[in-house]
Amino acid sequence: MRILALLLATAASPAFAASGPFFSLNNTDFIVLLGFLLFVVVLIYFKVPGLLMGMLDKRADGIRSELDAARALREEAQSLLASYERKQKDVQEQADRIVAGARDEAKAAAVQAQKDLKASIARRLAAAEEQIHAAEAGAVREVRDQAITVAIAAAREVIAKQMTSQDSDRLIDDSIAQVDAKLH
Repeated sequence: MRILALLLATAASPAFAASGPFFSLNNTDFIVLLGFLLFVVVLIYFKVPGLLMGMLDKRADGIRSELDAARALREEAQSLLASYERKQKDVQEQADRIVAGARDEAKAAAVQAQKDLKASIARRLAAAEEQIHAAEAGAVREVRDQAITVAIAAAREVIAKQMTSQDSDRLIDDSIAQVDAKLH
């Protein structure tokens, strides 16, 4: 391959265009060719192509390791994302359970409030009925007492009109005798 490059370099058309012999130190094309060949030899002697290849290999290895690190970071990020999505789903399910529990408790509280309200209404109705019965009994008693008072007054008038003083004295004496008999 080096020989082919050397032949191509010597067969270049500008080298044929120079005047005079080609292999002369007066020919600038020949001097450029010698400088180039010397440069290539120095590069090969100091193993510059190997160094360049080594540097390129190092760079490729560095890029490869960066790509591997990037893949690892990507996989870690995906696992974290999946973990957070699972946690979010768990939290959402827990929130749904809490909301459902709160709804159930609210329904139970509403049912209990209705029962308590019905019981309170029943107690108040019973108390009102008791008051009505007590008022009725009081009114009946008052009417009966009033009727007794009126009957006694009417009886007194009737008895007072029909009774004579002798009857009255005899009743008083009988009453005193009854009291005396009961006391002794």
